Amino acid sequence: MNDALPAREIGRSLERIDGRAKVTGAATYAYEHEVESPLYLFPAQATIARGRIISIDTADAEAIAGVHAVLTHLDAPELASTEDAELAVLQSGDIGFRGQFIAAVLAESPEIARQAAGAVKTEYEPWQHDADLRPDRGDLHPPGNDYDADTSEGDVAAALAAADVSIDQTYTTPAEHNNPMEPHATIAVWQGEDLTLYDSTQSVHGVRKQLATVFGIDPERVRVICPHVGGGFGSKGLPHAHVVLAALAAKFSFGRPVKFALTRQQMFALAGYRTPTIQRVRLGADSSGRLGVITHDSIELTSRIKEFPEGTTKPTAIMYKAPNRRATERLADLDVAVPSWMRAPGECPGMFGPEVAMDELAEACGLDPVELRVRNEPDEGPVSGKPFVNRHLVNCFREGARRFGWDQRDPRPRSRREGDWLIGTGMAAATYPALRTPGSIARITVTAEGTYQVRIGSADLGTGAWTVLSQIAADALGCSLAEVSVEIGDTSLPTASVAGGSTGTVSWGSAIIAAADALQEKYGDSPQPGDEVEAEMPMNPADDEYERHSFGAQFAEVAVNADTGEIRARRLLGVFSAGRIINVRTARSQLIGGMTMGLGMALHEESVLDQRFGHFVNHDLAGYHVPSNADVLDVDAVWLDEHDEYAGPLGARGIGEIGITGVAAAIANAAYHATGIRVRDLPLTADKFLR
Repeated sequence: MNDALPAREIGRSLERIDGRAKVTGAATYAYEHEVESPLYLFPAQATIARGRIISIDTADAEAIAGVHAVLTHLDAPELASTEDAELAVLQSGDIGFRGQFIAAVLAESPEIARQAAGAVKTEYEPWQHDADLRPDRGDLHPPGNDYDADTSEGDVAAALAAADVSIDQTYTTPAEHNNPMEPHATIAVWQGEDLTLYDSTQSVHGVRKQLATVFGIDPERVRVICPHVGGGFGSKGLPHAHVVLAALAAKFSFGRPVKFALTRQQMFALAGYRTPTIQRVRLGADSSGRLGVITHDSIELTSRIKEFPEGTTKPTAIMYKAPNRRATERLADLDVAVPSWMRAPGECPGMFGPEVAMDELAEACGLDPVELRVRNEPDEGPVSGKPFVNRHLVNCFREGARRFGWDQRDPRPRSRREGDWLIGTGMAAATYPALRTPGSIARITVTAEGTYQVRIGSADLGTGAWTVLSQIAADALGCSLAEVSVEIGDTSLPTASVAGGSTGTVSWGSAIIAAADALQEKYGDSPQPGDEVEAEMPMNPADDEYERHSFGAQFAEVAVNADTGEIRARRLLGVFSAGRIINVRTARSQLIGGMTMGLGMALHEESVLDQRFGHFVNHDLAGYHVPSNADVLDVDAVWLDEHDEYAGPLGARGIGEIGITGVAAAIANAAYHATGIRVRDLPLTADKFLR
């Protein structure tokens, strides 16, 4: 445990430091950086799901005025490493998924490049492809690479047979795409053997490391610059193929910079997505609702060319106690684009099946859904056996129920009607692990004016890092916010971990606190201009000794039209236990943003895979629906006033992802309460209530 950092700036509701620059257009995003005489890249993409290129004819494309080159696997520079198949662009004629890059046009304008890409003629040898995810496949397998997804304890079969009340149902979530406002974009510039990338990324140092490996050069020869990111939700947490293609094309570009931004349609094949899941959940309890057995078996897809496990069953290991339990995760290797991180990977889809099953169990036991969950609260990790610290889930349930007016709820389904609308309420739990990523380093320099310059190579993907890191630095240095300037978003700054896994603020903030302590230790209370220190985020023994997670309770009120099945989420309330809140304004924004994304998951979002062609057919924002202002009626997020003494002097845990977990289950449970129709497959579209 550690003493808390004094709170002068921490905890205030401060406007975002970068807010004015963003709303006035002064903030520079990846594609907007000025470079001299750039060429513009537009790719040609594979139109088959699996096979190889027999011939590729670029003559018509190259004949278009303004085209400088068309790069294919026949003339592309050889990469030093093709171990990551997603990044091995233009290295062979083999096709691993529909939409894969097969050529890159370099031209004087984006329009010319796009026209020329359409003129590339390709002949394929198609191979039989497989894009069918189903639970009865004979080739399902556990994730590889030492990824241990399975847990087992006790006699599951005997416990299920002996249970007074049992639930055995299958729940599904569809593929979903991140869809940040700013598309994935890169400018690549080679100067001799030195590569500079202006990239929209959640980790400048992560991009540098990966690109250095792919091109076989010293990481110090790669500079990645990214002061602002227009959203990512995980999709920009690691480099995708477009970054490599831009850098590869820039090697071929007569010494000119190359600018490349994915279109919205291309993002559906080239920037990752959340795998669909098929989750079988079985619960067995005694007549009082106390669980004797929990099983959670999840089936997901991955790309044949690169494995990515979602981790859907992870939260089951920490949510509820039961002496008999099993969790398994199985993958199907399909000829599809590569899935990747999307907000709260694992926990987000993994809370849907079990939390709806808990609602079904509560009804079968004649118990209130809140009370059922309270009765099954563990006092230690159900699988790990480690003690919990700051597990305040019950407090979240109680506070949420009070604020939501849960005690006024008639538990009978279809018991409340307002005109044509059936009204229901539901709830679910939320969780996300309290993680920190080692390796972040902060540098603090005393300026000539006697102020402090704080440098760390982190990224602000729209979450408010510019602001909260300034608040942390001011309190760590014992000065005002005006006496601190923060620099982020550049590999010329000290190493920082990825802005992902809800680890950014706690990891980078801990490094800043360590640097402030080092400055005081080295120079005392009166450092002079030019004094400078660096310090790395210290390790925290509590991370290994305890189960450390954030928790929350999600409550929803929905209205379902009795005639049309249309569903509206009228009220959403989230109550969270997430340790110390650094900035009230940005925290509330993050939590409400997560809940709104959970609303989209519940009601709208579904990437439809056409198995015949192996691609997503609704690959734009006309066919892939996300919530609009009209869908978000009354959303509120609050939190418990707490300080996590096991989280180091900052006392905080991450909040970027817990807001989305549990929302879809709460809405689904509310929809059942409104209609008496139990829908176990997301999204909750109108047709599913017209029974």
